This record gives sequence, structure tokens and C-alpha cells, in this order.
Amino acid sequence: MTDERKRQSLVGEVVSTKMDKTVNVRVMREIAHPTYNKRVKRFNKYLAHVATIVPKDGDIVRITSMRPMSKRKRWQVSEIIRESVKVG
Repeated sequence: MTDERKRQSLVGEVVSTKMDKTVNVRVMREIAHPTYNKRVKRFNKYLAHVATIVPKDGDIVRITSMRPMSKRKRWQVSEIIRESVKVG
């Protein structure tokens, strides 16, 4: 019997790859403003573990929850959805 439970997943952009085996992922969500009902963007940053998949800055990735690995690291990169296009 496989342990395939449904894990929480988020999609965001890699903003930092300076750490060892860890990336910083910025996740954007849109909410309705409580007074004006206009759509407003809100951002959260998550530390995500990278093992086999190594994204670059600017990549759009999917992160899935896992058991806590350290004080702030509770996510891991599961796939790269879109690679960044660096013009330079």
C-alpha cells in the first residue's frame, strides 16, 4: 500500500537561490479588499527544500508541504512549471 496522501501545494516564483539546498519562493494570492472590493495582491515568502530539482532565480515552481525540516523550512520544490527567461 502506497502512502499517497493529498499534500498542500502552492505555486510561486523563486526569488533567491543563495542558500545550500534551499530556495526562497514568493507566492502571490489575490483577495478582495474588505472595504472597496477591488482585487488586491498579497505576497508570502516560503523557504523550500531542493533535492533533485534545482530551480534558478525567476523560475515558476510548485512547492508541496512536508514535515518540518528546520525552524522555517516546511516545503519542498516538487516541479518547475516554467523556467525563467533571462535577457542579458
